[in-house]
Amino acid sequence: MSLFYITVGIDHFIRPGWYLQIVPPILPFKYELVLLSGGFEILLGGLLLYPKFRHVASWGLIALLIAVYPANIYLALTNGSAMDTTPAIAWGRLPIQFIFIGIAYWHSKV
Repeated sequence: MSLFYITVGIDHFIRPGWYLQIVPPILPFKYELVLLSGGFEILLGGLLLYPKFRHVASWGLIALLIAVYPANIYLALTNGSAMDTTPAIAWGRLPIQFIFIGIAYWHSKV
């Protein structure tokens, strides 16, 4: 899980345009939000490696996953056109976010 979040977080800085596509139009500072979320993914993913910080990191990831959920909703509401993907993928991302939240919660208990 740590490697996943660190890798995805780094990708926010390498390919911010890919993530910008699904930031809901109503939100300001889209580029900054992409970088901020990527930074938190790197930080919290790294903290998962340390048992002393795992509980805090897990709850931070849960908060982050909830905070970025509007991007998944926006993608679904565009039926995938915001990211040039299929409606099945766009709508399929919605329940997957809850799986990630569940995994983060599980890590908070270990």
